[in-house]
Amino acid sequence: MNNRDRWRVYKRASVMFFLAGVALTVVQRGSISMGAPFELERQARMHASQGAEPGAALEEDADSYLGMKGFWKAGRHPPQPKARTATKQPEISDDSSPRTWDVTSSNCSANHNLSSQEWFKGLEDNFKQFMLYRHCRYFPMTLNHPEKCTGEIYLLMVIKSVATQHDRREVIRKTWGKEQVVDGKRIKTLFLLGKSSNEAERANHQKLVEYEDYIYGDILQWDFLDSFFNLTLKETHFLKWFHTYCPGVHYVFKGDDDVFVSVDNIFEFLDSSKHNKNLFVGDVIFKARPIRRKENKYYIPQAMYNKTLYPPYAGGGGFLMDGTLARRLYWAADTLELYPIDDVFLGMCLEVLQVTPVKHNAFKTFGLVKNKTSKLNREPCFFKSMIVVHKLLPSDLMHMWNLVNSDLVCSQKVEIL
Repeated sequence: MNNRDRWRVYKRASVMFFLAGVALTVVQRGSISMGAPFELERQARMHASQGAEPGAALEEDADSYLGMKGFWKAGRHPPQPKARTATKQPEISDDSSPRTWDVTSSNCSANHNLSSQEWFKGLEDNFKQFMLYRHCRYFPMTLNHPEKCTGEIYLLMVIKSVATQHDRREVIRKTWGKEQVVDGKRIKTLFLLGKSSNEAERANHQKLVEYEDYIYGDILQWDFLDSFFNLTLKETHFLKWFHTYCPGVHYVFKGDDDVFVSVDNIFEFLDSSKHNKNLFVGDVIFKARPIRRKENKYYIPQAMYNKTLYPPYAGGGGFLMDGTLARRLYWAADTLELYPIDDVFLGMCLEVLQVTPVKHNAFKTFGLVKNKTSKLNREPCFFKSMIVVHKLLPSDLMHMWNLVNSDLVCSQKVEIL
C-alpha cells in the first residue's frame, strides 16, 4: 500500500469517526438525557403519526416531588399530610371528537379606513400599526403538539418565550418545568413562541427552534412576529389552542421564561383548600391607571383607552388559574377588541366573565422586594416560601433552584408582605 492509499484510508476512517460522534451526541441529547417525559411524548407522536390510539399503552416513570414544606400553614389548620404513592400513568380516555387548529392562512389586510380619522392621525407609529391590523385575530400554527393535552392532566405549565431564548427554556426544562407525575397527577410543559422579529436572522432562528422542538417536542409556534404588542396575540392564541385541544386539564400555570417557580408550593396551595372553577390567583394589581407618559414602555394614548382605571389584573410574570376558567376566557377574549398590553387585556376578559382575580403574596412578579439591589432578592429561604419570583437570568435560576432543593435549613417561616 503506497502513501496515497494510506492517506485515503485515513481520511475515510476520520470522517466515519466524526459522523459517529455527531450521531451519538444527537441520540444522547434526544433521548437519554431527556428521560421518561421526553420518551413518552416521542412515543405519543409516533403513535399519532401511525394512526394508533392516542396515548395507547403508554406508561410514564417519573420522580416524585419531595413532601411539601408547611407552605400554607399560617392562619389555618394545616392540611393533613398525604402519603406519596407510586406514580402511575392516568387512564387516557378515547375522545373521537375532531380537534384541529382551523386557521390556515395569514392573509389579513390593513384596515386603511382608519387612516382618514383624526384620532388615528394623532397616534404614534407603533400604535398606528397595531390599530391597522387589530382585526387580525388568529394565525396559522407552524409548530403544534396536540398530544400534549391527551388525557387527564393535573397541571399544565405554559411559558411565554421568544425564538432566541434557548438558554432560558433549557434551564426551565431542567428545573421547575420538568415534566413528571406526582401521585398519579401529570404535569406537562409547553412554550409559546411567535416568529423571530429579526428579519435578517429569521430563517436561522427558525431552524434552531425547529431543531429544539424536534428534540423536546414542547413548543407551540404561530405565524406572527414576536413583539411587545403581539404578546396579546400570544395570549389569545393559547386560549384558542387550549379550548381546542385540552378538555382534561385541571389547572394552568402561565408565566414568563425568566421566573422562578415552586411546583411543590403550587401543589400545596391547590391541596390546602377547595377552589371553585373561577380560580385565578397571582400578583394582582387593583385600581391601576393607564400610563400617559409617552416615554414609558406601557404608555397608552387616550384615544385607545379613555377610562380612568384598568380592571384588576395579574402581573404576567406568573399566575395560576382553573382549567374551566381558561376555556371560558377564550370566549370572553373573542368578545373584546385586542389591547396592546397582554396583562391588562386578560384582566378585561376576567371583567367580562365577572371574575375578580385573587392577590396572593407568594406571587412576586416584580421581585421579592422593591429594592432591586437588595440581597434579600437572592435569599434562598425567601424563594423556598414563594410560588413565583420574577425575574432571574438563567444562571441565577439554576443556582437558586439548586439551593432551594438542597438540604437548606431555614430558621423560621419567611413571609414577605
